[in-house]
Amino acid sequence: MIQSTMQGGNLSLATLVEYSRKSFPEGRVRTWTGSAFRDISFAEIGEQAAQLAHALDGLGVGRGDRVATFMWNNNEHQVVYAAVPSMGAVLHTLNLRLSPEQAVFILNHADDKVILVDASVAPMLSAYVAQAPGVRHVIVVNGPVESFTAPDWVTVHAYDEFIAGQPTTYNWPGDIDERSAAVLCYTSGTTGDPKGVVYSHRSIYLHSLTATSTTGVGLSNRDSMLAIVPMFHVMSWGLPYAVMMCGATMIMPDRFLQPEPLLAMMAEGRPTLAAAVPTIWQGVAARLHAAPQDISHLREVIVGGAAVPHTMIRAFDEFNAPITHAWGMTETSPLGSIARPPAGIDDPEEAFAYRVTQGRFPPLVAGRIVDDEGNELPWDGETSGELEVSGPWITGAYYQPDGNVSAPDKFHDGWLRTGDVATISPDGYMRIVDRTKDIIKTGGEWISSVELENAVMSNPVVLEATVIGVPDAKWDERPFVLAVVASEADADIEAHKAFLADLVPRWQIPERWSFVTEIPKTSVGKFDKKAVRSRYAEGGYEVFGEPAPE
Repeated sequence: MIQSTMQGGNLSLATLVEYSRKSFPEGRVRTWTGSAFRDISFAEIGEQAAQLAHALDGLGVGRGDRVATFMWNNNEHQVVYAAVPSMGAVLHTLNLRLSPEQAVFILNHADDKVILVDASVAPMLSAYVAQAPGVRHVIVVNGPVESFTAPDWVTVHAYDEFIAGQPTTYNWPGDIDERSAAVLCYTSGTTGDPKGVVYSHRSIYLHSLTATSTTGVGLSNRDSMLAIVPMFHVMSWGLPYAVMMCGATMIMPDRFLQPEPLLAMMAEGRPTLAAAVPTIWQGVAARLHAAPQDISHLREVIVGGAAVPHTMIRAFDEFNAPITHAWGMTETSPLGSIARPPAGIDDPEEAFAYRVTQGRFPPLVAGRIVDDEGNELPWDGETSGELEVSGPWITGAYYQPDGNVSAPDKFHDGWLRTGDVATISPDGYMRIVDRTKDIIKTGGEWISSVELENAVMSNPVVLEATVIGVPDAKWDERPFVLAVVASEADADIEAHKAFLADLVPRWQIPERWSFVTEIPKTSVGKFDKKAVRSRYAEGGYEVFGEPAPE
């Protein structure tokens, strides 16, 4: 048997940090201050990462120890991303938007010893740490240490003083196993407690390579990426490491996440790419209609986290900033698929039919759909089943401190059960029909809440809408629409039903509607259907058009 002559190498993040420092010293991370950018080069990131690693050594942080962040997207957060995994510790990104109960659960479940926190959110963290006896050190960034109120067992440090005087080079360990833990992220906990997903050095390295390829995001050193998706959510879709790999500039919004500041930083920084969930772009689109601005410098707007309304894709086409639909989840690092039309399609409408899917799987992700018995279903574009995926950056378990595999029902013969219902076309385009828990079962037939939401939101007077199934005496379940409309006069359910008449089968048109000023959202900006269901069950919405009980 002939043997390969290739060297082994080690896909550790320390090699990536050193590569970016040496090969792309001119690369930059730019953080918005509210009126201007403050910049840091990749060379400076490498130096400050070394300083931070030395300082953490001084606290006794060792291999496998969890170092958490409670921070916005900014320069300092990028430094932490570089330093912590490279020294052999595990970076744990705490979600700023979780409920107090979930945040405390995660702090204790992860067993965080050290936390870096932005001063602007330090008071919030103070309440959580008071219930987390394992935390020993809190490092306050971008503000006074007094912003954090420490319990007796916690020592508080100021970031600038903490790293000051430390050496600007570090002997990053060369023996870190590429399969060892690098970053710990938790799901948003929309059902039950949040679940931990531990990314390895190898999985992040491979994910970053794909993000820089044309089967992924296609990042290069000619790009400037506006990373609106939070660094506390799925590693900002892996972008902090991808930009270091290719030398792209990263634009960080810090806490300025409303449409006006986002457009201000676009005008100043002129990014070529941007990434965020649909609700962010809905707000940006509304602002652009009220106050037009050229955003054609965006060659691509990557949107994921939830299905993108068709009307939003067309709106951004008019802005000359085309949306590219992607799919993923915390469990998939997150890149699971991306929707670019096949080569040779020149007709915009034909291309649009591909753009509204979730797209094709990249080379290292395998996907399939299965029925309720686990049997694999055909890729015919019509048959739907639960989507399962596998690959080197797909989790095969959830983190448990005792080492046991939690939620075994989420895994099937080595595949991750996503909970999404999908079809896959013969040419490999995957289309999410719905979540298994969100499909509406009415009179023995299924209604896709995703497709019905798209139809409702295609009405230009609808700013936002979500659809859930609610109990019905005759049909078991019927769709209920919760919508935000442009004006009080647009809260006319008969007009909305008439609009839907040409878009969906008559039996799918919802009878029950309610109009609100804002739809509840999860910690990562998705419509919170769990909260909507709960409030509906409690009679918390004024429901119009509900049929009389039979």
